[in-house]
Amino acid sequence: MNPVIGQCPICNDTLHVTRLHCRNCDTALEGHFSLGRLYQLSPEQLGFVELFVRCEGKINRVEQEMGLSYPAVRARLTEVIEAMGYEVGDSGKETLSQEKRRQILNDVNKGNLSAQEAMQLLRGE
Repeated sequence: MNPVIGQCPICNDTLHVTRLHCRNCDTALEGHFSLGRLYQLSPEQLGFVELFVRCEGKINRVEQEMGLSYPAVRARLTEVIEAMGYEVGDSGKETLSQEKRRQILNDVNKGNLSAQEAMQLLRGE
């Protein structure tokens, strides 16, 4: 069985489902059905989403799996968010002040925080 695609292979417009069929009882439904936001993604973007979920949403694990830097993984995540029709923003998440960033770096310098812990704090994880 072939996977469902969400974009026309000829013109790249969004495909609309008009018929659903049950293989078990042979029931068919006709109408206009939405595929959902995930079907707006390219195969590459969908693969990234699957990896992201498998890594439990932890960007540092995605970095390791893909062999990419944090900014590269973050850029792919932003691309997926936008492709799904959402706006990328801080989502109410507070950004760290310069003073808080300096404090984190000072704590690393003093040995009170590991580099890994500091990275997580700086990333807001």
